[in-house]
Amino acid sequence: MRLPGRMIWQVLSSIWKKPATVLYPAVKVDMPPRFRGKLKFDASKCICCKLCMKDCPTDAINIVKLPDGRVEAQIDLSRCIYCAQCVDSCPKKALEATPEFELASLDRETLKVVFDGEAFKCPKDDKTPPKPPQGPEDKT
Repeated sequence: MRLPGRMIWQVLSSIWKKPATVLYPAVKVDMPPRFRGKLKFDASKCICCKLCMKDCPTDAINIVKLPDGRVEAQIDLSRCIYCAQCVDSCPKKALEATPEFELASLDRETLKVVFDGEAFKCPKDDKTPPKPPQGPEDKT
């Protein structure tokens, strides 16, 4: 145990020193580049290959076909471990990891994000017949 006089000296000397911790809630911190935070989905880039769903180790991503031909992407952020494997495996870069990390919630349902849009149609399931090639007719 230290002597009381020596402890008082340490306490008084620390008054003029800068704190060693970050004042987090009051001062927001900038995240480093390539930080793996909340997922962001761009439906216009998606080609419905479902590689993100297959590569997710926690099955946090689910892609569902709707009856009208559209596709709905569901991401359960309460199951996500933010490994960004889905971001790396997406060939069209439709998924992106953002620097947002403040995701605490008392209700799990608020952490289920559903991406649905007019532009999000699966090109493989498009039922329009292919157009015949246009060009000069072959005469034999």
